[in-house]
Amino acid sequence: MIRTLAVQSSGEVVYDLPLKELRKPEIKWYWVDFQDPTAEETKLLSKFFRFHPLAIEDCVEFVQRPKIDTYDTYLFVVMHAIQQKTLEAEELDLFIARNYAVTFHKKPIRDLNNIWFKMKKDEGLKDGGPSLLMHQLMDQLVDEYFPPVYKLEDLLNEIEENTKDLTISELMEGVFDIRTDLYKLRRTIIPMRDLLYRMISSSSLKAYIRDEIYFQDIYDHLLKLVEMIDANRELSADIRDSYLSISSDRMNRVMMTLTVISSIFLPLTFIAGLYGMNFQYMPELTGKYNYFIVVGIMVLIAAGMIYFFAKMGWFRYHKGTKL
Repeated sequence: MIRTLAVQSSGEVVYDLPLKELRKPEIKWYWVDFQDPTAEETKLLSKFFRFHPLAIEDCVEFVQRPKIDTYDTYLFVVMHAIQQKTLEAEELDLFIARNYAVTFHKKPIRDLNNIWFKMKKDEGLKDGGPSLLMHQLMDQLVDEYFPPVYKLEDLLNEIEENTKDLTISELMEGVFDIRTDLYKLRRTIIPMRDLLYRMISSSSLKAYIRDEIYFQDIYDHLLKLVEMIDANRELSADIRDSYLSISSDRMNRVMMTLTVISSIFLPLTFIAGLYGMNFQYMPELTGKYNYFIVVGIMVLIAAGMIYFFAKMGWFRYHKGTKL
């Protein structure tokens, strides 16, 4: 689908003009949007606009990271929008010159549609031209990065406090899911930060960028986002390490308990096994009180070992450690 928007010299905004009429003298500047175009519509990037084949190839492949390329009379900018549910990146390609802007994307992008219909009423956008349009698109896309970052931060706080009284396995699963989502966001936001840095620091882009301070503001937002993501990644790592330590401590206590029980019953099992043999001539079997003597010895051995383990501090370890 191709749609057009033209701003006339009088300030009036006209929608859905044929492409050939966009170059009339009364057109101050225009915006053409390619949304999930067909193969024939994609060919217009070459036949009508005469864009460079490499830029067209980047549009068609949809595998580019955010970047900016400078050509003779226009800029080619690749930006990424974020899907709020899946956190996957959606590519938005932008060709911008002094009197036109061309956007190319495979799926609908809500922020772009909002600006498209806002154009008719916003005098500032109409007067600002393609440069302000590029700023508005970037600003809206970057603003949409904040909600998922805040949401993940809240989830981390819930896991840290464990208000839902979840098990360690459930908590660990939640931490790893959050770390995966943070990685997805980081993979999108850092290239966008690098893109904005190049835009505000490159002198060759001054002809296409008006009011550089507004792009600096977007760059500051991206810096804040990167800091938040890195801080949340560190927090998630700390939470993960804490729960792994608790799980390891719990395993050590279980193993220690089994070791104590096994150590106590090992000599007792030996004595019971020795006197459980079916030999006819065993001198200890004929005594009237031998059974009570053997049981007494077993009790003394068990008590002695319990005393020994207590002196070693193993029972104090059990008492002082909590999950």
